[in-house]
Amino acid sequence: MAVTHIAEKVNLAVARSFVGKRFRLEHSGHRKERKGSRFLTEIRAGLATFFAMAYIISVNATIVSDTGGTCVCNSTPDDPICTSNEEYALCQQVIHRDLITATAAIAALSTFCMGIFANMPLALAPGMGLNAYFAYTVVGFHGTGFVSYRLALTAVFVEGLVFVALSVLGLRQWLARAIPHSIKLATGVGIGLYLTIIGLTYSDGIGLITGATSTPLELAGCAASMRDPDTGLCPNSGKMRSPTMWVGIFCGGMFTAILMLYRVKGAIIAGILLVSIISWPRSTPVTYFPHTATGDAAFDFFKNVVTFHPITKILNVQDWSLGEAGGKFGLAFITFLYVDILDCTGTMYAMARFAGAIDERTQDFEGSAVAYLVDAFSVTIGSLFGCPPCTAFIESGAGISEGGRTGITSVVTGLCFFISIFFAPIFASIPPWATGCTLVIVGAMMATAAKDINWRYWGDALPAFITMAVMPFTYSISYGLIGGIISYIIINTVVWILEKASRGRIVPPGKEGKDPWTWRMEGGVLPPWIVRLSRGKKEFWREDPVFDGEKTSNMEGVVVVQPDNTKDTK
Repeated sequence: MAVTHIAEKVNLAVARSFVGKRFRLEHSGHRKERKGSRFLTEIRAGLATFFAMAYIISVNATIVSDTGGTCVCNSTPDDPICTSNEEYALCQQVIHRDLITATAAIAALSTFCMGIFANMPLALAPGMGLNAYFAYTVVGFHGTGFVSYRLALTAVFVEGLVFVALSVLGLRQWLARAIPHSIKLATGVGIGLYLTIIGLTYSDGIGLITGATSTPLELAGCAASMRDPDTGLCPNSGKMRSPTMWVGIFCGGMFTAILMLYRVKGAIIAGILLVSIISWPRSTPVTYFPHTATGDAAFDFFKNVVTFHPITKILNVQDWSLGEAGGKFGLAFITFLYVDILDCTGTMYAMARFAGAIDERTQDFEGSAVAYLVDAFSVTIGSLFGCPPCTAFIESGAGISEGGRTGITSVVTGLCFFISIFFAPIFASIPPWATGCTLVIVGAMMATAAKDINWRYWGDALPAFITMAVMPFTYSISYGLIGGIISYIIINTVVWILEKASRGRIVPPGKEGKDPWTWRMEGGVLPPWIVRLSRGKKEFWREDPVFDGEKTSNMEGVVVVQPDNTKDTK
């Protein structure tokens, strides 16, 4: 009881301070205080978010370093993409360490700014799914994609600046609200399935599956020494015998799943750490530090434990020779643009609704313009750090479920990411079989949105299914989005034409259950600050219920809408 009393006194003292009013804590007296928000609860929520998404530091570095970064491949006829080139492998290790520092740094900066400026309990970092698209579709494994690593970072840099303009004008918010509901839900599910395939492969997972010749995929799970050097296939006698795969499945996957079943906070990070600790001793069948040149170099770095690894090879390495790139730069830019719009806006809206911040009248959330600006600048700054696009993380829900309602949650999470920068040797030494099952679990978390898709009407259901199915099967997020959006347009346009041409006599059964869609969103396209500026308010950056036409309650509890045509210009 004494501890509870002290906690309440701390919560109340902070709420009545400048901090409480700035972050709109309950009992702060702010006109828009967040009900149920308490200072100590916000701190616990911030820690929960960090432990839920700390895996991104190692996973993002592992995925993006597969591109080879700025390393140069001196290919030979026997090894065209430097899969067994020792010099290239050593360079990749440096890139991996650079990305450990870069990922933690941009996650710390962007998440902290989200809390300070947007006052939302959202954490940002290089996005899962977006980093896979960047690494395996745009740049490609060891640089075998259609653009170079440097040019892809240039596309990300420009994309962030375009996002700034779209956010300022309110077009990004409007576009997110205008995308068909089922397509938005299916995009998250498709990305989850895409991550699942990555988590089951050799390069970034447990090695359960591999590409085949007679079939697209086949069962794998053999030790690296048994795989065919040309095809990567496993002999039948060696399948499912890899010790690292079984350690990943039971100590990483099943252990984490059981912890999550009992809602143990930090379950994901606990599973990753368990497998990593098992894999760190040398001279074992599951060691991450074999007695080779690359293994010795990795172990020497690991022994530092606490150190600051400066970014040496990927800092500000954009390629601005756009004329030589031709249409390849435009293709990378456009695909990054719409993939990131769908990924980030969908996550932000889902988390805002989870936190109870959505205005049902406008379908927007408080501070959305600032939140999108923070995200947009994070995309551009992250590209200077050598990282793929930053985005809001669904793991923010871990903090929100702990009671996080304000930006204090994000500030705490950002500080945790900053501290993690100085533990780069630990995060750089997490093996792929430690994070493989994590990707599968994250995929399962993202797949829960499938239940909210409108399966009752074919015009919504089929485009949604195409979206989520094409992504993993083509190993491309962009192809899934293109397939879903085009099929939605074709099916629903034909239905509309037939209905109009027959004057309402030809209507498909169940059309009344279709998800409503319109490009005319209540609240308009322009953000409130532009509306206030256009109507002559001098301090247009300040919220004003009169100019914004907000709903408020009078003394009798009757909800009224304040007029928005008052000439007050103070």
